[in-house]
Amino acid sequence: MKKRFSESQIVAAIKKQESGIPVKDICREIGISDATFYNWKAKYGDMEASDVKRMKELEAENAQLKSMYAEASINIRALKNLIEKKL
Repeated sequence: MKKRFSESQIVAAIKKQESGIPVKDICREIGISDATFYNWKAKYGDMEASDVKRMKELEAENAQLKSMYAEASINIRALKNLIEKKL
């Protein structure tokens, strides 16, 4: 079973490690592996909870924009093909 952790929980775990608590103890406390913790640290290491939240919002917005671009690109290609067939 996969647990989902909030941004604030992830940042809090990283802050605990930075304050001197061993990684093994933190991982045991919240029920994750060492690898998961180090992945979090690589991704969220120098961020605050608000920074992580903003990053998630930007990633969602970026995905939406990519989808819109792909749809527009398909429409343009279809229109070009239609025009070429008529000529």
